[in-house]
Amino acid sequence: MLNNIVLIGRLVADPEMRYTQSGIAVCSFCLAVERNFKNQAGEKETDFINAVAWRKSAEIISQYVTKGNLFCVRGALQSRKYQDKDGNNRTAFEVVVDDFQFIEPRRDGAKGTGQAGPGQQRQGPGSYGAPPPEPPPESMMDDDLPF
Repeated sequence: MLNNIVLIGRLVADPEMRYTQSGIAVCSFCLAVERNFKNQAGEKETDFINAVAWRKSAEIISQYVTKGNLFCVRGALQSRKYQDKDGNNRTAFEVVVDDFQFIEPRRDGAKGTGQAGPGQQRQGPGSYGAPPPEPPPESMMDDDLPF
């Protein structure tokens, strides 16, 4: 089975950073993602998709991304069931972020101290700005494949 989503959109508001009771960082945000097709009136429609990032990813996103930034996330779709304040059963859908990429440079007045420019990306848990992985050793190349 496969549950993989890639989205590129603009943040609707600044990310909301919080911590669980055990001190784990959680960052929630909403992306406005334009559809590829136009409706009957000839206009493109927009979907607003909630996302959540955890731990180091949450801290980086909350520090470097602000409302209006073009941002790319890759993750999995998750659904949660809950009861609203009136006792009605509800279901919420959100993307749990595995990887992300900054699409455009930061604007003046953005949060954080470092510069996050185009092409800078987190390449795995806790490895923001890390070099790409080393290629496999020669001993694991095509000669050893079982097919």
